[in-house]
Amino acid sequence: MKTRALLVFSSLLIAACYNDKEAILYPETNCVPPAAPSYQADVTPIMSQYCTSCHSGAFASGGILLDSYPEVKKYVDNGKLIGSITWASGVSPMPKNGNKLSSCNISKIQAWVTAGAPNN
Repeated sequence: MKTRALLVFSSLLIAACYNDKEAILYPETNCVPPAAPSYQADVTPIMSQYCTSCHSGAFASGGILLDSYPEVKKYVDNGKLIGSITWASGVSPMPKNGNKLSSCNISKIQAWVTAGAPNN
């Protein structure tokens, strides 16, 4: 009975660890940054999924708003947006207490910034 319980427990533990490493086990292989990156089509979905739950509204974390183009553009212009999402030294890594954004999402945001961060 103890052996069976140990086997079940071990299986659950391994399954839990497996799900924690999804980004490592299944890297994004079909990611191609857009040739003409768009704030609305490429950046807003990423920001909505990973950033605005903390960085929007009256109680935005750290007073940093990231729920509109003008607010995001401020952090593009000062270099903190790219620094935060790439976890560069000297910048607070984001998302806070979460996993680093996928390389695909980072490359989409970087392509948009490289294109001049257009409001499109």
